[in-house]
Parts: sequence; C-alpha cells; structure tokens
Amino acid sequence: MDYISITKENLEKEHICCAISNNRDIQVSSKKAWLADRFEEGLVFLKSVERGKCFIEYIPAEYAWNPLQAEGYMYIDCLWVSGSLKGHGYSNDLLGECIRDSRRKGKKGLCILSAAKKKPFLADPKYLKHKGFSVCDEADNGIQLWYLPFAADAQPPAFKECARHPRIEKEEYVLYYTSQCPFNAKYVPIVAETARANGIPFKAIHIESREEAQNAPTPITTYALFCDGQYLTNEQMNDARFIRLVSKQ
Repeated sequence: MDYISITKENLEKEHICCAISNNRDIQVSSKKAWLADRFEEGLVFLKSVERGKCFIEYIPAEYAWNPLQAEGYMYIDCLWVSGSLKGHGYSNDLLGECIRDSRRKGKKGLCILSAAKKKPFLADPKYLKHKGFSVCDEADNGIQLWYLPFAADAQPPAFKECARHPRIEKEEYVLYYTSQCPFNAKYVPIVAETARANGIPFKAIHIESREEAQNAPTPITTYALFCDGQYLTNEQMNDARFIRLVSKQ
C-alpha cells in the first residue's frame, strides 16, 4: 500500500482516517484544527492513500498532550488499522516508518499508552510485546506506559506524579477530554445533554492546551470519565451507553 503524510499544506484536502467525512463535519473540523497547531511541534500523521482507518500519529514526547516524563522519546498518539485493512501488515509498515523516522531524528525510543488487557482506543498490548515494547510505568487505574528504547541504557519514560493515582475531588460525573480525538466533538455534547435531561450531575472539562494536558489527573487525556472522584473509563459513549454505565454505578 502507498502512504501519504498529512502536513499543514495538504491538511484541508486530505481525509484523516479516524473521521473521513467532509470538512464541514464537526468531528473533522475539530480534529484538523487541533492537528494544524501541532505540525510545527514535530507531529507526524502518516496514513494510507485508501479511505479507511489506517494511520499512525506521533509527536516528540515533550509536546505530547499527556502527563509524561519522556524527554528525548517519540510518543505515539495513535496507531490504528481496522476493518478490511487489518491483517495485511499495514500496522508493521506504519510502526516501522515511525521507528526509522524517530531514529533519524535522534530519539531515544518510542512510547505509547496501553493496558494489561486490550482497551478501546488504546494500543493492543499483545502487538506491542510482539514488536519488542515493554511496560515502563503503570497508573493505579491499570493504564500502562510502554516503551521501545533504541539503546539498552536509555532511561525509561514515566508518568508524572499527577497521573499515577487518577482521582479527582468532585462528587459527580466529570469528563476530561481534548480535541485530539475527533469523536469527542460529536459525542461529548450528546453525553452532556443526556446527563442534563436525566438529572445526572455531569461536568465536561475540555483540555485546550498542552500545559493543561501535561498536568491532568489522568494518563489518558483524550477521554477520561470519572464518577465521585474515581476513574471509570476512556471509552467514548453515546447516550444509551452512558445511561447503562450510570445504572451500574
């Protein structure tokens, strides 16, 4: 398969894989606006030429929107191959190019979020282990930081202290989210309205800067839902799924 790199110059005309509607779609426009400000920080978005979810997005860890101590590493925001594109080696292609590019740029290695068991919107731990990654840190909620060092003596990355024990002092449902994930532009308002209509105490906190993200009380900043101070999930929800979750609490 052929691949293309999204840049500030071609951003408007190219689809972005995780949201492939036209630029008038709120999900597409919010993601592209977020991307536009990241390219000068070294973000790379490499995707298939075919329309579908087949891409890798990565950035120097100093500029990642996550509370990490990973100076000199490259942080993978997302590696996603799904649907009919799975099973053809495209994940290996994309990760391989990320490794080559990161070595050329003098990085110490790669790091990425995962968990002991596969979670939605996080990298598959079995695949990471197969590719030589290992766990270098873990938060209380089971979210793990995996890394692939390029040298045996490279110091492992770590979570910042604010993210090691995900807990907040709020007696309600609180959602932290960023515009890095395009689905939030559609589904966060749906959950907020569902909570309002059902009398469920709910607050959505839109993380709008790297500084805020790097000091967030959660390793995952794209979507982190808390209830009465306790972390619940990173899985985006529609109205029905949110109500089911609330009914179980």
